[in-house]
Amino acid sequence: MRVPRLCSSSSVWMVLVVASTCAITGSAIASAKPKNKTAVPTQRWTDGKPGCTFARGDDGKYRWGLWTEDVGVIVAVDSQELQMSRRRHEPSFAVEITVRYRGKNSLDVRNDNLTLEYVDHFHDVKSSLDPDELATHLQSKADELNDEIARELRKHPEKKSEKEAQLQVYQKEVTDMQEFLAAHSLRPATVDAANPETRGWVFFSMKSKWIGDWKKHENLVLRVPFEDRVFEFPFSLPPIEGDLILRKRGD
Repeated sequence: MRVPRLCSSSSVWMVLVVASTCAITGSAIASAKPKNKTAVPTQRWTDGKPGCTFARGDDGKYRWGLWTEDVGVIVAVDSQELQMSRRRHEPSFAVEITVRYRGKNSLDVRNDNLTLEYVDHFHDVKSSLDPDELATHLQSKADELNDEIARELRKHPEKKSEKEAQLQVYQKEVTDMQEFLAAHSLRPATVDAANPETRGWVFFSMKSKWIGDWKKHENLVLRVPFEDRVFEFPFSLPPIEGDLILRKRGD
């Protein structure tokens, strides 16, 4: 950013006059604008508040629930998500969303309007990633690696076994992730009495100059908007410093 040059006294006076005029005009315009738009109410998860639940599952997930008369939202986060998020080929933070409807009408659920605020990283806010676009991006990265290894092998054919093994591992991990996204991502849906529940995973990018290394205790805020309200979940990983979930072994 350039440092602004100093102005002469006459120039300063003109700038002040123009600025004052603009401020008055802007204020008049703002006051003249209709104020028909009302803010969408926010339902915020608060520990101990009626309708707010928290549980540690034997599957290794923390679950925060927020319930109203007609709908409940449950947010599940793996207790090891801080470690796993950095190991993904596309660094991203994952949460599982469950929406349960118990009203008399219906509720539209979207997967493109959720946000995650990284509170301890300058409050950087990321929108939910499109699962299909993420799968395509991962395939593009796999294709790039394939081309890169092909070029390298032309120069160093003696590394063929090593590089091909590396590529196979990478491609398998990408394929596994693509299959997971296709089968388990949160998708747009309408929940009602006949179909009261929808569930799926949502991913948020971690690419930002503001998001550095994880701290031992991270604070985040997840927001799940609906047409007439926003469900807001402030949570920490781990919920209590040093918290540990003992996972139940599968049979």
